[in-house]
Amino acid sequence: MTPIEQYRALLTILYKEIHRFMRIWTQTLIPPAIMIMLYFVIFGTLIGKRIGEMGGFDYMQFMIPGLIMMSVISNSYSNVVSSFFGQKFARSIEELLITPLPHYLILLGWVLGGVARGLLVGAIVTFVSLWFYDLSVDNWPLSILVVVSTSILFSLGGFLNALFAESFDDISIVPTFIMQPLIYLGGVFYSIQLLPSIWQTVSLANPILYMINAFRFSILGASDLDALGFSINFALFMIFGFILLLASICLWFLHKGKGIRS
Repeated sequence: MTPIEQYRALLTILYKEIHRFMRIWTQTLIPPAIMIMLYFVIFGTLIGKRIGEMGGFDYMQFMIPGLIMMSVISNSYSNVVSSFFGQKFARSIEELLITPLPHYLILLGWVLGGVARGLLVGAIVTFVSLWFYDLSVDNWPLSILVVVSTSILFSLGGFLNALFAESFDDISIVPTFIMQPLIYLGGVFYSIQLLPSIWQTVSLANPILYMINAFRFSILGASDLDALGFSINFALFMIFGFILLLASICLWFLHKGKGIRS
């Protein structure tokens, strides 16, 4: 394939992915916004008044970056895992694999689709949060870098999950039993400094902790990373390291036909 043909093929996959979740926007975009509004009303407005400050910030202000990241992570992941597994289940992915389109462009198309949905939902959640709190961003370039790279990472994770899934039940195991616990234990609603020292140490093994706190640092100018002795550069290193790792694994499995060819 010529570069122009590859470019058109990539745009076609991306268009299909965006059209897919926009066509059912009442199921893909509205529910996250409603859920976040409930978090703000219950945790931010009602419980937050009793909590007061968290990590040196008003509780609502502290919670907003975590909720944005939670939405971006969940939607980036779910978009790719459901879409690619649907293609596998219908066996229409085989038609794509027999084309001369390079595997990295196939992967890139699905990942960009997941990033598009993750960032769109993140923007909606950010807009909703402005109804409850007058939020300002301390470092725009860092904020964009963290949210985009995290969305890429979990889009790759969704792709990998879809490769190994053999039934629709399999695509819900990782989000339910791994991702959601790690997200909630990653400091979305609380500062890790509130935990006993032993649990602070255990929490350091949670990679989502670094992503949420890196984004919180870009928004508020401070996070738990400072108190724990870790720099933003370390958090970014972890994110990009996982991106390279997952991308390599996905491309290797695509090349081998793992989970696709019988």
